Amino acid sequence: MSGSASAAGPGELRRHLGVFDAVVIGLGSMIGAGVFAALAPAAAAAGSGLLIGLALAGVVAYCNATSSARLAARYPQSGGTYVYGRERLGEFWGYLAGWGFVIGKTASCAAMALTVGSYVWPGQAHAVAVAAVVALTAVDYVGVQKAAWLTRAIVAVVLGVLAAVVVACLSGGQADAGRWAVGADAGFHGVLQAAGLLFFAFAGYARIATLGEEVRDPQRTIPRAIPLALGITLVVYTAVALAVLAVLGPERLAHAAAPLADAVRAAGVPGLAPVVRAGAAVAALGSLLALILGVSRTTLAMARDRHLPHALAAVHPRFGVPHRAALAVGAVVAVVAAVGDVRGAIGFSSFGVLAYYAVANASAWTLTPGEGRPPRIVPVVGTAGCLALAFALPAASVLSGAVVLGLGAAAYGLRKAVARR
Repeated sequence: MSGSASAAGPGELRRHLGVFDAVVIGLGSMIGAGVFAALAPAAAAAGSGLLIGLALAGVVAYCNATSSARLAARYPQSGGTYVYGRERLGEFWGYLAGWGFVIGKTASCAAMALTVGSYVWPGQAHAVAVAAVVALTAVDYVGVQKAAWLTRAIVAVVLGVLAAVVVACLSGGQADAGRWAVGADAGFHGVLQAAGLLFFAFAGYARIATLGEEVRDPQRTIPRAIPLALGITLVVYTAVALAVLAVLGPERLAHAAAPLADAVRAAGVPGLAPVVRAGAAVAALGSLLALILGVSRTTLAMARDRHLPHALAAVHPRFGVPHRAALAVGAVVAVVAAVGDVRGAIGFSSFGVLAYYAVANASAWTLTPGEGRPPRIVPVVGTAGCLALAFALPAASVLSGAVVLGLGAAAYGLRKAVARR
């Protein structure tokens, strides 16, 4: 990593990350989270309209990324949309965004940990998941520089595995471009639901914004890093989706337990399947690391404002990280990973994160041209897209997500009422 870190004052985080590392952290959170998991449920929802759903998810993600980048350059602090909502819309909206992010992404952490366990040792998935959480929380504890280096290695491995999958599928005799055609089974609601599920796989680009207090020259770095990370991810996802669809078709893909491994077997390269399984485990580890980084930083920001216990606002004097927040997040995730399962985690997480980005887009609308406001169409499409995709998700995900947001709002109101007394 070139350059020196910017000095930090007491209670502040050190600015270590340049454009390259910020892009890598974004890639680590996006590519690891969804490409091995989200294609099958999305195909079940959209059928032959899967690629349309992917395009819609990409458009909404682009709007969210653009709004987040402009806001992060204006407010280069830990916390992401929690900070933007608070500063632009008022304390309640910032709090609600932060609450949705922390709860939804904590569930995502557990889901990624269990994904690691299911690939590494299916018979002991929970034990492996807890071990992964403990190990990666320790990496976060000793400094974001080391986390960035580990994420860089993980991204390189995963991109290599995905490239092998694409080449194996498209170069084999089983590939048929006719399977990309959109048929009558591609209904409007199904395509929207698929886009909402696939959005889960894109959501990691904001990890760069939530690490804003640790980025060097944030006004320049963040607006460059976020669209770069998103653009690379969209290209990778499109290539993988085209390759897997060409071999399996939408119906077989919808019922695939391990879509990429099934695709290379169907393409006549079964020897690549164990490599894909290993790549999936490494990718989930990358996602888990980036998620722990992001959730702990938002927890830090909310603790600073006393929306969470103020003790979590501490920054380690040697390592320069929010060590108490990281340990608290790691402990909660380990407990959930020890007793939970991954069912519904993608939908639940997507609902919370889409609500989070709806607040981000509304915040970006309030920027002035002198503050770097994006074109007006961007926050409008972003807000409308987030709400449409959130309420197109499976009913259980919508209900549980709405209940969690409602509980957060009630807790906020109760705290304010007590404070007034």
